[in-house]
Parts: sequence; structure tokens; C-alpha cells
Amino acid sequence: MDQPDKLRNPEILAALADGLGDWRRMAQPIVARYRVPGIEEGAAFVAAVAEAARGAGREPELRLGPGFAEVALCTVDADGGRWVTTADLDLARTVSELAARRGLPAVPGDITQLELGLDATDFDRVGPFWSALLTGSPDHVVHGDVMDPAQRVPNVWFQRTDAHEAPRQRWHPDLWLAPEEAEPRIRAALAAGGELVVRYDASCTVLADPEGNRVCVCTAEGRD
Repeated sequence: MDQPDKLRNPEILAALADGLGDWRRMAQPIVARYRVPGIEEGAAFVAAVAEAARGAGREPELRLGPGFAEVALCTVDADGGRWVTTADLDLARTVSELAARRGLPAVPGDITQLELGLDATDFDRVGPFWSALLTGSPDHVVHGDVMDPAQRVPNVWFQRTDAHEAPRQRWHPDLWLAPEEAEPRIRAALAAGGELVVRYDASCTVLADPEGNRVCVCTAEGRD
């Protein structure tokens, strides 16, 4: 789709709150994860989702593993950017209905997405290197971020920094969670020896491990 019907984050969150309780907004997609009793039931559900997606002209990311089935929905534009659209929301409703018919409980608290942030002074120079290393091609820098079209590795985004000499932490993980899971996860990390560096708002809390290495705990709440 060359010009996807891109939705802003508040629109997406409002839609999820209005009848799409299985789903959570991550960095790019909306994601639903269901508990399945076995591989056969999970495969049957994934097949039903694939059939519905084909009928709607969509290509969701489907994951099936021991005890779970997961569906991620977004639309890829002509430049490789990933956005949530009204078509994704429509398919999300169908997926939720398919899960409900099969009695599969949603486990939104289990949904996560890991991204990696790298401090850099020249994004145009470092981006192609990381794209080539992680994806096999220098051409997968999308809107300034490295995004593997095959979804094999986490996205990498770049944070502007002044030039400096090592050693200094330059990489940090961004851990995306369902909003209701963020605070329990933060408390667990602090209890395990972590330090609260700064809490910007519900969208981002920066933690550090006992040696000072930082990580951002992210949610979709409060974002534009």
C-alpha cells in the first residue's frame, strides 16, 4: 500500500480501548497473544487467522510456540515504514473473534517488543553499517531506523549524541510492554538491584543495572 491510512497513537489507543482488549500497542504494530492448550489447537487458530488475513488482503506476523500463539499487525508503506491503519484494526477485531470462538484466553501482559537504541553522531554513516550487519543489506534503514523486513532481529534506532571517547555506554535496550505490565516489571528490576534513573511519564522509565548500564521501559501510553 503506497499511501497507508496511518493512524496516530491516540487514535490507536482509543480503538484498543473500545472493544479490542486483547491487543496492545508496541513500537510499531499492535499485538495480541493467546494461550493455547497444544500445538494442534494453536496451529488451527493460526490457520484461521491466515485465512481471514488473506481474505482481507493483509499479511500479519504470526508466531506459534509452546503454549502460545501471537499475532502482530501493521501496514508497511512504500518506503518500508510500519504503521497501524484502519485495515489493521478491522483484522484485529476478526482475530479476537476467532480466538473467542475457540476459547483461547488473551494474555496481553506477556506481550513484549525489544528495540535497541545506539548513541551516534552521524546517523547516515552508522545506519548502513548496522543494516548490513544485522539484515544482510545496507538498504534497510527506514525513516532513520534499521528495520529487518524479515523480522529476524530487533529494530535499531539512533539517538543523537555529542562526540565522546570510550568507555561510555552507547547501546541501550528499549523494552516495550503492555502498559499494565510496565510497573510490575519495573518493581521487579528495582528489587533485583536496579536503580531508577528517571521516569519521564507513563511512556518511558529509564532504569540502570548495578553497574550503571541503562535500559528504557516503554509503553504506548502518553505518546503522540
